Amino acid sequence: MTNADTTTTTTAATPATAAGADWQAWQQSWDRQQEWYMPDREERFRIMLDMVEALVGTAPRVLDLACGTGTITARLLERFPQATSTGVDLDPALLAIAEGTFAGDERVSFVTADLKDPDWPSKLPYGSYDAVLTATALHWLHADPLADLYGRVADLVRDGGVFMNADHMIDDTTPRINAAERDQRHARMDAAKEQGALDWAEWWQLAAKDPVLAGPTARRFEIYGEHADGDMPSAAWHARVLREKGFGEARPVWCSPSDTLLLAVK
Repeated sequence: MTNADTTTTTTAATPATAAGADWQAWQQSWDRQQEWYMPDREERFRIMLDMVEALVGTAPRVLDLACGTGTITARLLERFPQATSTGVDLDPALLAIAEGTFAGDERVSFVTADLKDPDWPSKLPYGSYDAVLTATALHWLHADPLADLYGRVADLVRDGGVFMNADHMIDDTTPRINAAERDQRHARMDAAKEQGALDWAEWWQLAAKDPVLAGPTARRFEIYGEHADGDMPSAAWHARVLREKGFGEARPVWCSPSDTLLLAVK
């Protein structure tokens, strides 16, 4: 690939001090690994935050849904210092990185919860949010649980607030386009791999060897097992279901050949 971040050899973080891990190094390592799959990853975040600003302003209360390492939260607070963020996830290793990164920042809190549990919203510190944001996380859910999740998200978003999901959204009506895009993307990924880019599995192997993350990583695989995808319905499906669940408007505001950023307004 031509993207510089994906052609640079990636190394995992090691503990920086006796007090803990080098969390910024782990964040950068995660970013590089994710960019191997999505070289346009930062562009979707930029558009996401553009839409946050346009619709709910520059000091929003945000729910970072399936937050992982806090990728969205980091970009949110860099752009909008007056924002606040609640991150929710179940992955103990990624949450360890997120909590270490934002330790001491009163604008940020984290909640451990399973999004397939209907009661997960009760664990949140607030009953409503200006914006619920998520990226490259919900494709592991099948369609029925995802539709149920969208209903609970709709209950959390205040009137006039927004929900955005940037993820793989596959249009099955265009199989030739899909195949050509997939072949080209994989060829570019293979070229980046030859330059030292880490894939998802390799990143986790390094995390499992780290003295600080080894325990949380082991627990993570006890919870999830090996990575498995759910359904990847089309953007039209997402928009329709979000409207059915209580959003007034929903449509794509950004897309790549394989991914879409879907925006819904309550």
